[in-house]
Amino acid sequence: MSSIGVGLRKEHYPYLRKGEAVKISWFEAITENYMDTQGRPLEMLESVRKNFPVALHGVSLSILGGSFPDKKYIEKWKELIGRIDPFLVSDHLCWTEQSGNYLHDLLPFPFTKEFLEFAIERAQQVQEILGRKILLENVSTYLSFPQSEMTEWEFISLLSKRSGCGILLDINNIYVNSINHGFSAVEYLSSIPWENVGQIHLAGHTDTGEFLFDTHSKPVSKEVWDLFSSFSDKIRGIPILLEWDEDIPSFPEMEEEALKAKFILESLII
Repeated sequence: MSSIGVGLRKEHYPYLRKGEAVKISWFEAITENYMDTQGRPLEMLESVRKNFPVALHGVSLSILGGSFPDKKYIEKWKELIGRIDPFLVSDHLCWTEQSGNYLHDLLPFPFTKEFLEFAIERAQQVQEILGRKILLENVSTYLSFPQSEMTEWEFISLLSKRSGCGILLDINNIYVNSINHGFSAVEYLSSIPWENVGQIHLAGHTDTGEFLFDTHSKPVSKEVWDLFSSFSDKIRGIPILLEWDEDIPSFPEMEEEALKAKFILESLII
């Protein structure tokens, strides 16, 4: 059975400090929230790590950015990995920086053969520096490029197979992109090399009326749960995480939402 986790958020620190009962199996911490501090956030992460497995998930690697690699960033990342001993290390397949300007968004790129070779080289470089496998996550996007020569799922599949990196498969992002860009989410999920998928992300999005916006501010949508159920045979055994970053509910409410994944997988076995 898959283990279920939730994101470690500062809003829940008081609840966790009380030592209340926790039903989920592990936590995912945002890497950058703990790289530049020796204070209370890091103390909280280390306290959680004493009792739970932890995955580190980054948002600022900018693996396809212009000033890669950022040696200072990598050194801090390695130091945190050595301190926390996470069972998974991941970031996003995107770029967030160009010419020293950080945009704080996970930005898209064209799915071309040239970009594929570029991404393979970068992924291999990161793994050599860290001395371990990383997972790269498919991101939600709001524009596409006419230069693309393959689908998103073909790009990610080839990247994983040739670089040796794992896939962090965000099912909500796939659904958001399928609506925004008009492709089949089922075809995407049917085409991914599941043997390379090391983690599943679930989250909620917002329907603006014109496009879907990946807000992480709501419960997981019925459509995303339906996709999750349809591919349960592939998903079972893979760590599953619920992300919730805006309008964050209480810890028990977020935990209840995350555990729906477990109930779905168990009910489908019966």
